[in-house]
Amino acid sequence: MWLPAALCLLSQLGLSAGGVDSTDPDSIFAVSNGTAETEPAVQPHFDNATKRENTAAVGQPAYLHCRVKNLGDRSVSWIRKRDLHILTVGVHTYSSDARFAALHTDGSDEWTLRVAHAQPRDSGAYECQVSTEPKISLSFWLTVVVSKAEILSGPELFVRAGSDINLTCIARHAPDPPSFIYWYRGTNVVNYAQRGGISVETEQRTRTSRLLIARALPRDSGNYTCAPSSSDSASVVVHVVSGERPAAMQSGATISAPTLLCTLFTLITFYSHSHFLAKSLYNTRSLTFISFQNKALAPR
Repeated sequence: MWLPAALCLLSQLGLSAGGVDSTDPDSIFAVSNGTAETEPAVQPHFDNATKRENTAAVGQPAYLHCRVKNLGDRSVSWIRKRDLHILTVGVHTYSSDARFAALHTDGSDEWTLRVAHAQPRDSGAYECQVSTEPKISLSFWLTVVVSKAEILSGPELFVRAGSDINLTCIARHAPDPPSFIYWYRGTNVVNYAQRGGISVETEQRTRTSRLLIARALPRDSGNYTCAPSSSDSASVVVHVVSGERPAAMQSGATISAPTLLCTLFTLITFYSHSHFLAKSLYNTRSLTFISFQNKALAPR
């Protein structure tokens, strides 16, 4: 009675009556006793989650991060692809340009190429290479940009006395938010304690800073400069004027230099056109009067 039942159980386990495995041996061992054949040694390979396109500002350090898993006794090299120049091997530099260096911490799988004081000529492709046989490599792209500050009001600003000076500065093409943005008046940092009504709001995420000087006085006129930590600075000349001014300034608004020049050009054009019409009308009347005189004096 027990034989059919035993045969049924063996069939469910995937074994024959003679004890021979009728399925994949590895799967059976894995289930039954947790042992399996030894896997071959894992070869070095790159972490595909690594960021491979990087941007740096001129004059700031640039970093390319290469992560290699299971490196073992192999070495990691950095190569500049445009001329196939070997920059570093391990932590040793093989370039006459001392700006290049390899950074690595023992026990870490990260090998970083640092380019100090990056310049536009450093833009291009770089390769992280592992000394396996055959070699494996991963390409990176570096873009070095010129980050410049921009003051939205333009290079010159006219403000009516008693209204507010409101300047907005943006750090353009900054790869990372600036650690600070300073405002200068002339060569001195804007002094908040010098008078009340001065405030600065800086938003690092948007790389924007706003300078507000309430109830401006003529003595607040001057050259104002916005200087982010990692960008070229920008300046604006502010004129605080009093007395009779155009309507745009009477209302407490600001008027930029291009708008003022456009207004002056329009007035000059209107004056010149009016003068030309008046002169033409005068000449027409003179000719009419002379013609009348000639007719009166002509013999009948």
